[in-house]
Amino acid sequence: MVAQTNRQKFNRKYGFDKDSSHSKKDISKLTGVSMSILNEVAKRAGGAYTNNPGSVRNVKGVKGGAGKKMSMNAWKFGRIYSFVMGGTTQKTTDKDLWAKHKSKK
Repeated sequence: MVAQTNRQKFNRKYGFDKDSSHSKKDISKLTGVSMSILNEVAKRAGGAYTNNPGSVRNVKGVKGGAGKKMSMNAWKFGRIYSFVMGGTTQKTTDKDLWAKHKSKK
């Protein structure tokens, strides 16, 4: 069985087709995470994409693997979906932003 992506988990949770894509504004509205926090998650993702290219997965999902890499935009949204769905970034790299989000509730 293939593991679900955070986007697919998001879509299942909110009743969308499994491959639907969403804007940051849509994600913010549905999850209650502010646009400013989602923008910061995306900014950090862009920095990681640029400064640590070895961590960028190829289009088949292999970290540092040979072949075409994910686009920066895809990388940013992958991190945003991970953040709002309780994935790794919420608990590690962006845990300060999650704490900030929780403190605003």
